[in-house]
This record gives sequence, structure tokens and C-alpha cells, in this order.
Amino acid sequence: MEQNRDQWGSRVGFVLAAIGSAVGLGNIWRFAYMAYENGGGAFLFPYIFALLTAGIPLLLLEMGFGFFTRTSAPSSFRKVGKKFEWVGWWSVLVAFTVTVYYIVIIAWSLLFVFESFSLGWTADPEGFFFGEFLGFSGSAFTLGGIQWKIFFALLAVWIINYVIIAGGVEKGIEKASKIFMPLLALMVLIIVLRGVTLPGAMEGVKAFVTPDFSKILDFNIWVGAYGQIFFTLSLGFGIMIAYSSYLPKKSDVIKNGVIAAFADAAFSIITGIGVFGVLGYMAAEQGVGIADVATSGIGLAFIAFPQAINLLPALSQVFGLLFFLSLTVAGLSSSVSLIESVVSSLIDNFSLSRKKAVTVVSIVGFLMGLPMVTQGGLAILDIFDHFVNIFGLLTVGFVEMLVLSYAFDLDKIKDNMNPTSDLQVGTTWKTMVKFVSPVLIGIGLIQNVISEFATVYGGYPLSEVITFGWLAVALVLLFAIYLGQRENTIV
Repeated sequence: MEQNRDQWGSRVGFVLAAIGSAVGLGNIWRFAYMAYENGGGAFLFPYIFALLTAGIPLLLLEMGFGFFTRTSAPSSFRKVGKKFEWVGWWSVLVAFTVTVYYIVIIAWSLLFVFESFSLGWTADPEGFFFGEFLGFSGSAFTLGGIQWKIFFALLAVWIINYVIIAGGVEKGIEKASKIFMPLLALMVLIIVLRGVTLPGAMEGVKAFVTPDFSKILDFNIWVGAYGQIFFTLSLGFGIMIAYSSYLPKKSDVIKNGVIAAFADAAFSIITGIGVFGVLGYMAAEQGVGIADVATSGIGLAFIAFPQAINLLPALSQVFGLLFFLSLTVAGLSSSVSLIESVVSSLIDNFSLSRKKAVTVVSIVGFLMGLPMVTQGGLAILDIFDHFVNIFGLLTVGFVEMLVLSYAFDLDKIKDNMNPTSDLQVGTTWKTMVKFVSPVLIGIGLIQNVISEFATVYGGYPLSEVITFGWLAVALVLLFAIYLGQRENTIV
């Protein structure tokens, strides 16, 4: 089967695709606020430390594993042992469930691109977003009607992903990455330059980068840094296993991985400067402190930034267009990789053609996303996102590390990467993978479990949290175990 397997057409194409997978919405709306809340510039110390001791080692683990097995996550783990195949399916199903709601957010971003032309969010972005745009009912069980603009935007985003992935690795994903990543870099550079030249911007930038060393001794900050690294590098999705399986046999896996990891970190930091420049301007214009305007996630992207855009002295529409187009492109570069993780698994394990596999994934994913374009969709998405990330992604990544460290020989991965790489990995890399990362991420998981049982997430009714949170992640795990027990899988 390997002789018919797709391959990357160039090293640049692979690196850009890997960076595109890592760079997503979280780099724009999560990292900056997390740094601000956790000591500003001081947070960069545990962040860089986590990048070196966990991010890069684990990224190389997944890339090296895919490079060694030459196949997607489920069949890669099957080569470790049939009883571990479910771990590969678990990572792929987590990638799929994340894709379902992630593409809904990309659809919002796409619609806000068009709203930018007329500043359609009006003088009250918060009221517009929850009211006219989402028609939010306030409950996951009160679906109400479909928001048709979001419905068609969701369809459009799925079609874009379908066209790219159906084109194959070299002619589809690689070609799209060569367009997306330079375009995203250019737009972000313009946003950052504009952001830091606004009146009051430097106060925002200072809030972002000024170290608060009193927080650096807080162990939770370090655990948070490791969690952020894990999320931002697309670890635990089976993506890097699939992407690296398409590499030619003499590829420099280690250098490629290091470049992708540092590029992702640099993107987060540079974008954070631009984001807090805009927030500093917004705070100055409203006569309030940075803390009163700083936020993250959906609130930053669809409420705080439109408020800031309204206050700009000139070219508001252009800035809005650039910001929401950058969100859309960053989202697409990640969604392509998430879907490819699933598609490659169907191709490798069920003998489906690429187009048939992409068609199945796209139709099922679109249909599963429909409840999230209803008036109760925001609550479903929020609960789903919280639980899938913590008890899906983080947990499967933790299990993946243990399986590859203790049920597989890490030297096989190391000895397969080193001969074709300028950089080398050895005992230090193995120590990070086998001991440092599992301990710290394991502690983070324990803290998350304690926190979830102490309070009900987001103030939602317990029935909604159980249905769209606990039950959803349990079903993903059970389905993974079922797929792992199937006997008609191709090795």
C-alpha cells in the first residue's frame, strides 16, 4: 500500500502545512490573554521551557512515529500491538469531534468578514452577536430555529475543506498551505503594525509583556504553560502522525519539527503584541483599565475586537476585514489538518478512495454541526469544546505518550529519524517523553477532574453538561474502543 501512498511535493510544503495545523484560532485569541493573566512577560519563561521540554519532544515523537510506521494513527498504533489500536482511533475521533464545532466558529469568522464592510455589528457588538447573529436562546436544550446565514456559511466552509483535501496531499493540502500561510503572515503583520501604532497601544503591550515574577512560582502557571503548548501544537489529534507518514524516506524530520514548533510560538507572541496593542487603544478611548477590556476566546474575537474596530479613527472596515479574514484563514489551515487525520485513517483502514473518504467525513461532520447553528448552538458548542479538549485531547495525548514510551521502543523512532536529520535526538529527548511530560500533564489532568467535580462548568444546568459534555467524551472513547476491536482492518 505504501507505493500508492501520497507524498509531500517539497519540504517547504510539509513545513508550511505543519505550521498551518499548529497555528489556529487559539494562537490569536487564547495565548495573549493566558499570558496576560499568568504573569505577562514572566509567563514566557514557563512557556518557552514547556516548548523545549514537552512541545518539541512530543511533536517529534508523533512525527517520528508516523515517519517510522508510514501510515495513519490507528494502523500506526496497531503496529505497536493490536490491543493499542483503539488509542489511534481515539485520537482520530477527538480530531473529528473538534472539527465539528471548530468549523462552526470558522463559519462565524467568514460571516464577520462580510459584516466588516459595513461594520454590521453596529454600536453594540455584544447585543448583535448574541441577539441578531446567533439568536442565542440561553440553553442547549432550547434549539429554536436554524440561523440560516450560519447554516450556509457552515456549508461553504465544509465545501472549501472538501475541495482542498480531495485534491490530495501535494496538489491539495500542500498547495493550499503555500497560499494560506504567507497570506496569514502578511495579514497578521499588518494587524500588529496597526495595533501597536494606535494611541494608548503601548499600555496594552506593556500589560502583555511586563513580567510579574510573583506569579512565576505558582505551580499552576507551569501546568498551564504545558497545557497551552500541548493544545497549540496539534498534539494528540493524530495529525502529525498522518502528515509525517507522507514524508519521503530521506526527510529531515527533526529539523522540520523544530521549525514548525518555533514558528508556532513566534506567531503566538507576535500576535499577542498586536492584540494587546488594540486592547490598549480600546481601554484608552473608553477611559478604563486594560483588565476591563482584556478577554479571550469568542468574547475577544466577536465582541471586544468589533468594539475596538468601532473606535478606530480611520479605515475601520479594512482593519475589520483583515482581522476576520485572518481568523478564517487560520481556522481553515487547522481544519484541513484535522479532517486529513480522519480521512487518512479511513483510507488506510477501510480501503476507501480519498474522494469517498472526504465525502463521508464532510457529510457526517456537516450534519453533526447543524445543532450548533440553531439558537441553542452556542451552549452546545461551548460545553462540547470544554470537555472534548480536556477529557478528549489532553487525555488521549497522555495515554499516547505512555503507550509509545512503555509499550513501544522509542529507540526505533529515534534511530529512524536521526540518520536523515541534521539535528539529533537522544537520551534527553527520551527522558522528556517518558517522564517529564507525562508527570506534568498527568498533574494537569488530575486538577481538571477535581475542578469539574467541584463546580458545574459555565453555570449550565447539570443535565446539559452531562449530555453534551460527559456523555459526548464517553461516546467518543467507546466508539474508539469498538473500532479498535474490529478485525477487518488493513495493516
